Amino acid sequence: MHTAKRFVSRLTRQTLALVLAGGRGSRLHDLTKWRAKPAVPFGGKFRIIDFPLSNCINSGIAQVGVITQYKSHSLIRHIQRGWGFMRGELDEFVELLPAQQRIETSWYEGTADAVLQNLDIIRSHEPEYVLILAGDHVYKMDYGTMLAAHVEREADITVGCIEVPIEDAKAFGVMSVDDELRITEFEEKPAVPKAMPGHPDKALASMGIYVFSTRILFDELLRDHKLNNESSHDFGKDIIPSVIRRLNVCAFPFRDPVNKKPAYWRDVGTIDSLWQANLELIDVSPELNLYDAHWPIWTYQEQLPPAKFIFDDEDRRGAAVDSMVAGGCIVSGARIRHSLLFSQVRVHSFTTVEDAVIFPDVDIGRHCHIRKAVIDRGCRIPDGTRIGFDKKADENRFHVSPKGVVLITPEMLGQDYPHGL
Repeated sequence: MHTAKRFVSRLTRQTLALVLAGGRGSRLHDLTKWRAKPAVPFGGKFRIIDFPLSNCINSGIAQVGVITQYKSHSLIRHIQRGWGFMRGELDEFVELLPAQQRIETSWYEGTADAVLQNLDIIRSHEPEYVLILAGDHVYKMDYGTMLAAHVEREADITVGCIEVPIEDAKAFGVMSVDDELRITEFEEKPAVPKAMPGHPDKALASMGIYVFSTRILFDELLRDHKLNNESSHDFGKDIIPSVIRRLNVCAFPFRDPVNKKPAYWRDVGTIDSLWQANLELIDVSPELNLYDAHWPIWTYQEQLPPAKFIFDDEDRRGAAVDSMVAGGCIVSGARIRHSLLFSQVRVHSFTTVEDAVIFPDVDIGRHCHIRKAVIDRGCRIPDGTRIGFDKKADENRFHVSPKGVVLITPEMLGQDYPHGL
């Protein structure tokens, strides 16, 4: 996202944002065995949830609810530690909304049901608009421009959308629009996605971002609730397809504010996409610029010393090339190439790490060779370990993705998961 003037206005101040952060993300395999997908680390020092939350704050939306459910302890702790800076006396907040059976005697049973069960909380804040966000995507977006488009088009509902390759569209809600960007068709995760007119290799996909005029949201959630077992109570599967014929439902294409091309947006829902999106940050001019002071990504700031690289012998030199290394790391006589090291990673002498994403608090022993891997938090890699060189050997011990990325977790190594995943 290029630097552009923020769109902070009356609209953003009268908007309540709800971040849906209760999903597991099963395609991430063991990375989400003990944490929700929005709590997965990303970018060296952040968690995925930090991106939609930062977008809210940077857009001027200061009333945010985070809806949690699946194994939410690490997510809740992260938000409590890192997002407590809002001014409560000014009615600013990032509020946690765990499943509480507020309306029914069941837990959240779909994205729409998760919002329905918090209607009383929404009413208490009296927002004019409700912005519903997925908590598991990585991007930088000014929600104020989407709110402005919603009002300008007199829309009842506005759906954020982006172009995706047709072969990837099966994982998303796919829509068709008319010349005025009204949604005319919408199908969630179609078996055969419909291509965009004139672009047979592209589909127009939902980003899981919705702006509702509050009265419309209440009406449609209550209508869906009455369907009971006839509905899965999901925005993409049920709500949006049911309203496009009778309400003014518009699309909002997510574009870079400067060059007007499709903007950066990643669904890091697989090991391959998570690995790739992290390593893309190392590029000279990455599409996602974490160094943009005009659109900072906020997070919990641990009190850590700078990274340290020690030893400069011919065969024992601590160095990192084309890499990102977070605070608290010590690279002791090891070589790091095209890799991303999160905080407090220790890499010992005579070891090489290449094309790898190393989560926090990992210790890699001596004489190791690590290539094309994602190593989960708290792993202790024994001396002499080789990963990424023998597919069959890796498959016997670890998880190997379709594109050959090796996932290593403490459990796979016979170790305990650390507190604070």
